[in-house]
Amino acid sequence: MPIALVFFIHYAYLLIFLWVLVEQIGIPIPSIPVLLTAGTLSATHRVNHFYVVLAVLAACLVADTIWFSLGRRYGNSVLKLLCRLSFEASTCVSKTEGYFTRRGPVTLLFAKFVPGLSTVAAPIAGQTGMPYAKFLMWDLGGSLIWGETFILAGRFFGDLAKKSAPFFHWLGHFAFLIFVLMVLGFLAYRVLKQRKFLQQVRELRLEPTELKAMLDAAEEGGQTPPFIVDLRHPLDYLPDPRVLPGALRIGPNELKQHSEIIPRDRDVILYCTCPSEETSAKLALQLHKMGVYRVRPLRGGFDGWKEAGFPLVDYVTETPTSSIVQEILPSSTGSAVPLL
Repeated sequence: MPIALVFFIHYAYLLIFLWVLVEQIGIPIPSIPVLLTAGTLSATHRVNHFYVVLAVLAACLVADTIWFSLGRRYGNSVLKLLCRLSFEASTCVSKTEGYFTRRGPVTLLFAKFVPGLSTVAAPIAGQTGMPYAKFLMWDLGGSLIWGETFILAGRFFGDLAKKSAPFFHWLGHFAFLIFVLMVLGFLAYRVLKQRKFLQQVRELRLEPTELKAMLDAAEEGGQTPPFIVDLRHPLDYLPDPRVLPGALRIGPNELKQHSEIIPRDRDVILYCTCPSEETSAKLALQLHKMGVYRVRPLRGGFDGWKEAGFPLVDYVTETPTSSIVQEILPSSTGSAVPLL
């Protein structure tokens, strides 16, 4: 038996605990290959299935409790940090907050299956004020479902491999190489996906100075200014409820469902709070496919505009001039600025 496999079997539960813990803390090292390997070895009874599950649950409990506590104490600052750590730039805080808004704690049951959502779900649960006991129940349930899915998948593969002695012998001989290739494959997929997305962002995004110049030129020339959309989640308004001049608050899901309110004859600027404009850029790409071509994300989002020292205004609401706008705005606002 290869020495690497012997080492893994001897320290299996500690290695599984540490590997899963590192991933759940936010370091983008995939733990699925470890769970598949452990499941395969459980088919030969070289590792105990029950102890593997306990190691996974313990790692998830430690990591998620830490992030839950940090999310409750520091809120949006923690979420921005996790977005920067994640390889899954397209899955950012706004998407996770949307899941919680629609499904509540049930989100925790499937969060670990969604890249990017896995790590930020716990701090958002803390930020929303969810009781820890309730969080613990749903989080452990989700961790169990996630862990068992891949452990049992590995176990199924191991049971099939045992039916062929030559194949099983070959599998044991090259197990470490297969494991390394799986890890590298997961990492390569995430890196390539991230690079492709960031390239699309760079092609679309608008600098804060460019937007400021556009607003100034429109004001001086008496022209219609760009149509600016604030995509921030209500939780993101807590640190600073102000908006860019003339911005309209519309959630990402509502904007996609009611794209007819977006003008086609002028520039549409989207901004959020994600550090690399993930939500804005992703929505901009989707709107491009729907025929809205003059739409661009604001580089740096709300924070980039604020750090540049450009003006922010209170969100003054008035009676809507469009029934469509009334339908898509959050019921808590009760009203909105008119379309520009």
